[in-house]
Formats: sequence, C-alpha cells, structure tokens
Amino acid sequence: MLHDRARILVQAGAGGNGAVSFRREAHVPRGGPDGGDGAPGGDVVLVSDPSLRDLQSFRRRGTYRARRGGHGEGSNRHGASGDSLELHVPPGTVAEAHDDAFRFDLAFAGARAVVARGGPGGRGNKRFATAQRQAPRFAERGLPGEERWIELRLKLLADVGLVGLPNAGKSSLLTRLTRARPKVADYPFTTVDPALGTIDADDRQVVVADIPGLIEGAGEGAGLGHEFLAHVERTRLLVHVLDLAPADGSDPDLNHPMIERELERYGAGLERRPRLLCLSKADLVPREEALAAAARWAQALGDRALAVIATSSATGLGIDDLRLAIVRHVPREPAEAVSGDATARAVTAIEADAPALAEHRVYRPGDDDGFRVERTGPGAYRVLGGPVERLIARHDLANQEALRHVEERLRALGVVRELEASGFEPGDDVEVGGVVFELEPGAPFRS
Repeated sequence: MLHDRARILVQAGAGGNGAVSFRREAHVPRGGPDGGDGAPGGDVVLVSDPSLRDLQSFRRRGTYRARRGGHGEGSNRHGASGDSLELHVPPGTVAEAHDDAFRFDLAFAGARAVVARGGPGGRGNKRFATAQRQAPRFAERGLPGEERWIELRLKLLADVGLVGLPNAGKSSLLTRLTRARPKVADYPFTTVDPALGTIDADDRQVVVADIPGLIEGAGEGAGLGHEFLAHVERTRLLVHVLDLAPADGSDPDLNHPMIERELERYGAGLERRPRLLCLSKADLVPREEALAAAARWAQALGDRALAVIATSSATGLGIDDLRLAIVRHVPREPAEAVSGDATARAVTAIEADAPALAEHRVYRPGDDDGFRVERTGPGAYRVLGGPVERLIARHDLANQEALRHVEERLRALGVVRELEASGFEPGDDVEVGGVVFELEPGAPFRS
C-alpha cells in the first residue's frame, strides 16, 4: 500500500536557561558576574530524500521532538545548541501546518524546510551587568520551541500520468509500456494505489504513473478523487486511456468528456496539460473499426490531443507507437518559473496551482513588535503582545531584581505610558502573560 498521507506533531527544542554565577578565585575579591548564556533549542526540519518512496515511516509514530538547548554555566560558559531533528520525506511531499502558518512544497531531492523553530536561549547574568548594577543576581530563562500539527501529503513525481475510467486498461498498459507489475484483473477498481513504471529511452528515463480509475464527481472529491488526482498534478503529460469496448456497455463518446470534465473541475492546471489519447482494448473490436475510431477522434479533438493511438495490451498493437509518442512529447525539463528566486518560485507554484518547480519554501515568522492595553475592570488592565509576554516568560518573577528589570523594560517598551493613557493609576492590577501584578511605577513589582 502506498502511504501518501500522514499527520504528525512536531515540537522544536526549548532554549536553555542563562546562568547566575560569580567569579570566585583566590586573590580576585571582586570577580564580578560570569554566568553564561543558554543555547537555542533544535529545529525540526523536513528533508527531501530520494531514497524514500512514501510516508510509511510516519504511520506508527505521531510525535517528533528536537533536543533542547544546553543551560549556561559559570566562567562565561555558554550552553551547547540543541541538535536539529531531521525528518526525511520522499520528493514531492507537501507539508501544511494546521494553524496555516506555512505550506512547504519539497519537490526536489535535497530540499529542506524548517517546520518548527527552536526556542531562543536565555542570557546569563553577565549580560545584565552595568555601571549601576554591577552584581546582577538574575538571568533569563530559555523560551519553548514551536509546536504544531502538520499534514504531510505525497504527490508523485512522475513525468506522465495515465488517467481514465476504472477498468479502462491502464494497469495492463503500464505493464506493456514499462517493467512495472501492477495488479491486473477483469473487474473495476483493481488499482487502489498509484503505480509507477519507467520507459528507458536512448538518453533519458521517463516515469509513468498509473492513476487509479476516476469516477464521475472525482474532481469534486467523489470517491477518492482528490487523493488520486493529486498524483497527476506534477506530471508534464497526460495519457487519457479510453476503452473502445467498455464491459459495462457505456458509450466511449460520453466517457471521454466526463473524464476531461473531472480533470478541469479539479483544477491545478490539469485541463491545460498536454495529452495523448490512447484507445485501449483495440483487440476487442475489428482492426478496421479501431483504426477508424482513432482517425475520428483525431479529427474531433484537433490540437487538444497531440496524438491519438489505438492500442491493445493483449496483442501489442500500438504499444511501440505510444511509447515513442510519450518520449517525444514529454518536455525534457519543467517549464521555467516566473521568478529566479527559489522562495519566490515555490510561492508561485503553490499559489498558481502549477506543478511544483521550487526546491523549497522557507517560512520565517514575522516579528511581532506590537502590544495593546485592555481595561478588564475597575482598576484592572491586561497587556497583550508578543514582546511583553516573552519578557514575562523569560524571568523568574519571584526574584526582586528580575522584577525591577522587567519594570524597566516595560517602561522602555512604552507599556507604562500606554497604561497611564488608558487611565491606569499606581497600585492597579496589571495582567501580563497570564500573571497579575500590582504595578507601582518607580517601585518593584509585587506579584
């Protein structure tokens, strides 16, 4: 079974804590602070690995954690950075965050994408020494790393996609065109997972994907339509396999537009993809009728089909012609992207629903520099904002020196000024980062 979907929880490493330490050596009576910094935690990184074929390795384990950063120590020794956790995925994997923070498209081998960033480390007390505060007895804590659920979806990297109704003969055709051995039977839906095969030409290799049979409504998700059609998004050529003698008695003249309609409804540019029309099972009708059907379809489709070929997987009729047509019409290289920048190419490919052309897309969270003040009741206020909440999380609020430093930072950030503009009076309660303080500007906090 091809495992083309996985849902995992990734947790980046927390940053290490800064150290509170003072130099103590013989004959050095005033050594001063020498606490080292904590190190940043490790990132969680997805790496496109061409040795992998599907997402099976993620089926039995749902949580992946990177290592935290080391704590600072005395003698100005900084902690060791946390090791990043690399998760290997097959080329063609799309990673999407459940909180809509990013969408990465790892289309090529070696592509990398950071899906959870490690938390920053805290500064040691050496960093807080000033002329007025020569012996600080506080340090910063490290912050936790990012944690989120991400959805992994594999879209096969194939040059050619075989599409058509169930039991149209796609699997038999793939067997004759390549050395692949998909399951073949005389009933519909024998193929439940996409199968790959290769055509070896003189100077190149073409990868062909047998996409499980589509049904009416597949483009809107009927059956497993979206799961199957996702695997032809990256193909550069489609081969529409049309059964000349359907076992269910349906009319090929109606079956063909139905599949084309589903490809158009799905989107992703499939309706504009160059294609060949393969009339399969030609051995079940008289040879003259098969050749006449090929000529009729070629005239009807015009330039909408590069070629129309009648084939028979049983007798080999037209197989060599189809193989040559595939090699001739598959572009040697993907079309050039709009931008030369790797990140821009990824964004273009994703937003335009085009075949993925970029190596990766790097997501960097924007800096949240703002804050806002809310009045929650008589004499009670709440301060919201990333910088302010991180400031509270970094410090030990039971330490009076740390509290005084926090107040200084709040004043420097303009929080005290905004509180006063909102009607704050000394002694009112202020909630920051889930902690309530009785704030008296000019005096340390009392929690």
